[in-house]
Amino acid sequence: LLAPAGGVEYAAEPANALSLQTWSVHVISILEWSVAMALVWQYAGVSRQPAWKGLAWGMLPLHGSGLCAVVFHLWYNNPDLDWLISLQAFLTFAGNTTC
Repeated sequence: LLAPAGGVEYAAEPANALSLQTWSVHVISILEWSVAMALVWQYAGVSRQPAWKGLAWGMLPLHGSGLCAVVFHLWYNNPDLDWLISLQAFLTFAGNTTC
């Protein structure tokens, strides 16, 4: 139905490619987490309780974990990037024990 113009051919996505809906959930979750961290940081200033900034710092490893997952999926789960899985696991553990 939507054939490329001018005879240009596009490479087919691999079978493990994520759908548009799955990508939207991944990207929105990353953005949502960033906004949550910013709101916690702002709350620390407004409430004059700087201890709340510790929560924002504690959320950072979990944000990094989410970024690892998105990058891994961006490259179609390339085996050369398997180290991202270990990094994601470490960041998730660090974030869970921090918060």
